[in-house]
Amino acid sequence: MRFIRFQQGTSEVQTGWVFEDRVGLVEGDPFGHFRRLEAHAALSSVRLLPPVQPGKIICIGRNYAEHAREHHAEIPELPLLFMKPPSAVIGPEETILLPPQSQQVEHEGELAVVIGKQGRRISPENALDYIFGYTIGNDVTARDLQRKDGQWTRGKGFDTFCPLGPWIETIFDPSDVMVTCRVNDEMRQMASTRDMLFNVRQLVAFISSVMTLFPGDVILTGTPAGVGPLTDGDEVAVTIDGIGTLRNPVASDPASS
Repeated sequence: MRFIRFQQGTSEVQTGWVFEDRVGLVEGDPFGHFRRLEAHAALSSVRLLPPVQPGKIICIGRNYAEHAREHHAEIPELPLLFMKPPSAVIGPEETILLPPQSQQVEHEGELAVVIGKQGRRISPENALDYIFGYTIGNDVTARDLQRKDGQWTRGKGFDTFCPLGPWIETIFDPSDVMVTCRVNDEMRQMASTRDMLFNVRQLVAFISSVMTLFPGDVILTGTPAGVGPLTDGDEVAVTIDGIGTLRNPVASDPASS
């Protein structure tokens, strides 16, 4: 089942579900008790928003060996955790803004995990019970600032640096699916999630041994090799088989002019 957050015209933000090319309302809490109403609105008639408003976004660095190698970095022995602020989140078709502080902003297409219920010290065997569904993320990164600072908060944390969408897919097997990223239709990244150093079950277990996970929290599971630059006027599209495609245009931040 596909869950969305959306607006229709000037209406308030609503939660819905998608069936083929139609949208229906969801009454109640998708993370708890809810009821689906008939899907009668055309998907093309609504504006898709980020499918979740995360309390926190936990990211995994260097979770694909080839990505670590392309940066001449050591392959981690344990999941390498960092975080992005919720203020970085944007939805499908929203614009990634290039900040004036950076001369090297890059894309990082990723599988995103959406937590469905509270948990701490979750075992790998039980990890999937705590997952609500999956979406697509783009861990946009100011690479020059990441290298300059040594720690990653500034380089990863600008507004618009965490596109999510287009929806949350609840019926999905994350063990072996293709993740691709194209910029202006040029293939940049392509790998299977089977190439992850640490799989989804292991990541949920490891993260929850450090911090409590809550409904709506998002885990970005790492990016394959092939990250590259984004420039003013680009369009970046991240596709994951079984979920869909997350598209975002790219522009210089008008505040920098």
